[in-house]
Amino acid sequence: MNKPVWIIDDDKAIRWVLEKALGRVDIEFDSFQSADDALNALYDHVPRAIISDIRMPGTDGLKFLAKVKADHPQLPVIIMTAHSDLDSAVSAFQGGAFEYLPKPFDVNQAVALIERALAENQAADNAADAPPELPALLGQAQAMQDVFRAIGRLSQSNVTVLITGESGTGKERVAEALHRHSARAGKPFIALNTAAIPKDLLESELFGHEKGAFTGALATRHGRFEEAEGGTLFLDEIGDMPTELQTRLLRVLSDGQFYRVGGHTPIKANVRVIAATHQNLEQRVRDGLFREDLFHRLNVIRLRLPPLRERREDIPLLARHFLAKSATQLGVEPKRLSDAAMEAIQNAGFSGNVRELENLCQWICVMAPGQTVEIADLPPEMREPGCLPSSAPAASVGLDWQRGLAEEIRLRLQAGESGIIDDLTRRFERCCIETSLAHTGGRKVEAAQLLGWGRNTLTRKLQELDPLHSAAAPQAK
Repeated sequence: MNKPVWIIDDDKAIRWVLEKALGRVDIEFDSFQSADDALNALYDHVPRAIISDIRMPGTDGLKFLAKVKADHPQLPVIIMTAHSDLDSAVSAFQGGAFEYLPKPFDVNQAVALIERALAENQAADNAADAPPELPALLGQAQAMQDVFRAIGRLSQSNVTVLITGESGTGKERVAEALHRHSARAGKPFIALNTAAIPKDLLESELFGHEKGAFTGALATRHGRFEEAEGGTLFLDEIGDMPTELQTRLLRVLSDGQFYRVGGHTPIKANVRVIAATHQNLEQRVRDGLFREDLFHRLNVIRLRLPPLRERREDIPLLARHFLAKSATQLGVEPKRLSDAAMEAIQNAGFSGNVRELENLCQWICVMAPGQTVEIADLPPEMREPGCLPSSAPAASVGLDWQRGLAEEIRLRLQAGESGIIDDLTRRFERCCIETSLAHTGGRKVEAAQLLGWGRNTLTRKLQELDPLHSAAAPQAK
């Protein structure tokens, strides 16, 4: 009979400890002294969970993990590691390990982890007919690898974390990953955007209130701290928190307890706090807008998420991911970006970072006509000559519009169109004129000089392009 849990370790004492611990909770198991023995057994049976050492003679834990995940991607594998193997453990974590267990370990903790892995396996079976869940965090850039490594290192810690980064870089996704891979994963993850809650309601939202604490408080209400008991509370946009609430939050972090609004009984808070901001908190401290003592309480471990422009090599990976995600949500086949379209996207500004890229991929999935997306299928602001986002590198702008133009010409020729040069010339001149007028604030004489024309030529061009345009355009000064 196939046992649900496999123990793999060349150390007989470790196997014995785990065997006795699992026996006490009536979990059946098989033990192997090498990964090679376990791999041979996998040909005949597949367990529900595996706990394996990382350093063993023959095939080591990392190679074993890679082979298991290649054939059984949903099978949870717990990696046991000594402290000196932490970097290897993080690599295993990134390679698909369910969790890693540092040695020496607490036996009860090990059993709880195995039970969680079994439950995860069961949940995966129950959801077999559902669309596959897509990963929350992706990235091959070194800056993102550093973030992943930090998540791995923090997985067994309750330390407070401050996540910084521009809007749209994925701060909440990182907070969720920190929670999901921690010992608190079985407890709630509660997220609160402190900038989105009116100042008068934020205190009650965080700490709850007693019945009759204020007008309209018709019943006792639990706040987010109580909802997150035993788990993680994620406070987004912490830099916008009002000063008086900063004082209350500091007291919770320092004393480990709080009071509901209108309450007189202290409530213990067993909550891990993860905060995030797109602002420079050091500057807000200097400006007197953020308490310095709270800043130091939150800034125990800081994770900086890079903006998308600092990890452009990740854009193709993220774009394919978001296109697949949108296709899954819509129940259609994923669209594919041509090399030229991918290059145009990779060179775009993306001031909204990953969130903006995801929105673009949703637009493509809905609006692009064919399965293969060309430059001509991208939103107008990404394909018009000279109209790329201002944050795109100047060198790439000079190249991309020419590539985009060549691609559009090729497609229109293939479609059998005629009169292509007249249409493209009109569009090119319109873009030059409108951009120049915007640059000069509507001053036609100055715009004409910059374009190398006389004012009369500019006026005539405007009338040819759009008779109403010249009448509505700002007058020369």
